[in-house]
Amino acid sequence: MLEVSHLSVAYGKHRALDDVKISVGEREIVVILGANGSGKTSLLKAIAGIVPKSAAKISLSGRDIAAMRANDIVEAGLALVPEGRGIFGELTVRENLLLGAYAKRARAKEKENLERTLSLFPKLSQRMEQAANTMSGGEQQMVAIGRALMSAPDILLLDEPSLGLSPLVCGELFASLGKIRSAGIGVLLVEQNAKRSLQIADRGYLIETGRITGEGSAAQLRDDPAVQRAYLGVE
Repeated sequence: MLEVSHLSVAYGKHRALDDVKISVGEREIVVILGANGSGKTSLLKAIAGIVPKSAAKISLSGRDIAAMRANDIVEAGLALVPEGRGIFGELTVRENLLLGAYAKRARAKEKENLERTLSLFPKLSQRMEQAANTMSGGEQQMVAIGRALMSAPDILLLDEPSLGLSPLVCGELFASLGKIRSAGIGVLLVEQNAKRSLQIADRGYLIETGRITGEGSAAQLRDDPAVQRAYLGVE
């Protein structure tokens, strides 16, 4: 569903990504594993049209989106939940969620998408008129993901969704990603919690200094001694 190849990104003389190739299928969770500064966030932002890229081929359900503006990429069916969530703190939960339905592709099914989002995150149904900045970090992350889902995406990009959350809330978050996959949405996940992410992912890629250095099924990566040492805390 999402096909990316020859993706390169540079910030001045610094090359953040070099000839990256990845894919995400329908009903598939794909995780990107890499150290801080390896290019994970640049990868998501480049796909979403937020940072400039060169020589890239990016297709979504067969449609070329490489040269599209960020808002048009959302209309094509791709949504990004950035690191730090990026919600509007002074607005209520309801207002944040409905902003996600601004895309033309989502307006006709706004009510249906809202019901689906609240079924995924039932806590939000009790907080609809609450200002988002008065909520816990986990609840704010639910709002951020829910807002992205309101755009009716085919592919959801998530940048460090569990950052700063308690183990209990992390468990709830990862369970919700499984439900999102079951709804037919592909997920590209950048996540610091490699152990948890490999438990729910179908496949994964390893990225180092802007290059993809390995890939495989989640099971293959879990059993790889190098991955165990680098990301899973196994000596």
